[in-house]
Amino acid sequence: MKGEKTMDLDWSSAAVVDVTDEIHQVPCVIKLNGPAPVSDYFKPKLTGVEVDGLNVKEAYFRGRKLQGATVSLPHGYSGFVIGKKTSAKRKASDTDAETTDSWQANAKFQNITFWNHDNLPSKEDAFLRAFHWFDLAKALHKPVTAEDMESATNPGATTTD
Repeated sequence: MKGEKTMDLDWSSAAVVDVTDEIHQVPCVIKLNGPAPVSDYFKPKLTGVEVDGLNVKEAYFRGRKLQGATVSLPHGYSGFVIGKKTSAKRKASDTDAETTDSWQANAKFQNITFWNHDNLPSKEDAFLRAFHWFDLAKALHKPVTAEDMESATNPGATTTD
């Protein structure tokens, strides 16, 4: 088919590095795609302040003060840093290329540090509120038992042995 695109995900790469404690969500856009000596300039430190059970960190990026906190991913979840590999395959009789996008896991992580530049981190941050979707997804995909069906059809009934 003309312009057909397929996707292949490879999570079994032996080169997957654990970058837990090194993943940051920064409130800015960085127009660079490549290596940078980030650890030479970006040096987060604990402040000793706690807000909503979060230990506040402080760092500076391009002269702007950032305040953040590190949060663990929910039990049963992992984060991955993926890289894209694109290859084009051409048939001798066809001028259209079939593009295959291959994704490979390059690193994994179990926590992430999110940063704010105007306020202290809190449980009300949009980033942390997004974690509520994990519980919703779990509830939506939980198998329904016969007891669940019975209690839904007879809300006042109680089960006895």
